[in-house]
Amino acid sequence: MVPAARILEEARAQNVDVIGLSGLITPSLEEMAHVAGELAREGFAVPLLIGGATTSRAHTAVKIAPRYPAPVVHVADASRAVGVVSELLGGGVAAYAASVAADQEALRISRAGRRERVARVSVETARANRTRVDFSVAAPRPSFLGVRSIDVPLADLIDWIDWSPFFQAWELKGSYPAILDDGLVGASARSLYEDGRALLDRIVADGSLRARAVVGFWPANSVGDDIEVYRPDGTADATGSGETPGRGDVLAVVHTIRQQMVKPPGRPNESLADFVAPASLGIPDYLGGFAVTAGIGAAELAAGFEAANDDYRAIMAKALADRLAEATAEYLHARVRRELWGYAPAEALDKRQIIGEEYQGIRPAPGYPACPDHTEKATLFALLDAEARVGISLTESFAMLPPASVSGFFLWRPETHYFGIGRIGEDQLADYARRKGWSLDEAARWLAPNLDD
Repeated sequence: MVPAARILEEARAQNVDVIGLSGLITPSLEEMAHVAGELAREGFAVPLLIGGATTSRAHTAVKIAPRYPAPVVHVADASRAVGVVSELLGGGVAAYAASVAADQEALRISRAGRRERVARVSVETARANRTRVDFSVAAPRPSFLGVRSIDVPLADLIDWIDWSPFFQAWELKGSYPAILDDGLVGASARSLYEDGRALLDRIVADGSLRARAVVGFWPANSVGDDIEVYRPDGTADATGSGETPGRGDVLAVVHTIRQQMVKPPGRPNESLADFVAPASLGIPDYLGGFAVTAGIGAAELAAGFEAANDDYRAIMAKALADRLAEATAEYLHARVRRELWGYAPAEALDKRQIIGEEYQGIRPAPGYPACPDHTEKATLFALLDAEARVGISLTESFAMLPPASVSGFFLWRPETHYFGIGRIGEDQLADYARRKGWSLDEAARWLAPNLDD
């Protein structure tokens, strides 16, 4: 998202009728609320449109609308913006604004009632109910420790593409390949797929997009809800001694968050740190990390189409870059499982099983449900030297540039699986702020989506 000061400057300079805010990652949610408050403070009274992948009607109603006196409208997708703007600038704006405000008030009342019903345990109780992992199973040593860059030919990625999200980007609902024969959208899907494959073939042939990857493995152990990452050249397995590195060998600390919702008997309150052997056991373990992009050249390719007034292919080029980035992550993860880390060397899964995540291990990404703090990307990128090695940078809100990029950690143990943290309590917020060296306000800002509205 553009900083608030720049939005105010542009709005004043252009005498706008409507302001639109769009955010792609969760830190944008708090920034949108801040911008709404700044607009109100500066005396703006033009309608405010809210959209983007991370936004929702509920967040708009609870967090943004109360900060701004003029109409604030959540727009589910860009195709609906024209209709909303017509309503806001037309003769019936008062009635439309009143309807939106009434809907938002109903949402706020509903959310308030839901908060009263939420049961949550203390963070200490949650930690006592951590995931039980069999740490007697020795951690396989990766084929190397440290960081390596990998160039990935685009032709090697085609079979790794999951096409279903490609159709969703064009608002065609269905899963590939079944969508091609869908009675309602099949014809449109087939036409879109043919155009997409033609452009993909051209991209592979002329090299207008490039894919790069960086992967790293480090000795690691958990300490509470943190994961300590040790120097590969320390006394631990880098020497083959089997000893656990001392605290003096700590290279970085990955901070994780724990579920605090009340769980049924036998169900743990999970944290990613649960799946790395505790340092107190003296058992060697490892953590992997990666960053990949297929967006190198994407901006130039799209700009070329836009200059030729071919917006259709400009959008398609960006959508294909996104699919290739995800394919690169899938391709790399398979190599990690089979050879680079080698904890599942005999794996033989088909594409359906891979898309269904039936493999051993996970690759959780900072900013996603299991590790919702986007700022952990800074630690990951520093470990990988990602900007220098593969050309991916982080914005001030920790979005990745080029946008067609994917990053995350690798965890290997059979017990690992994806999960969501959900809402956390003030006790864990304060504890997390202490561990990160943040103020409580800073922690609340970055973890806003995981706090009660």
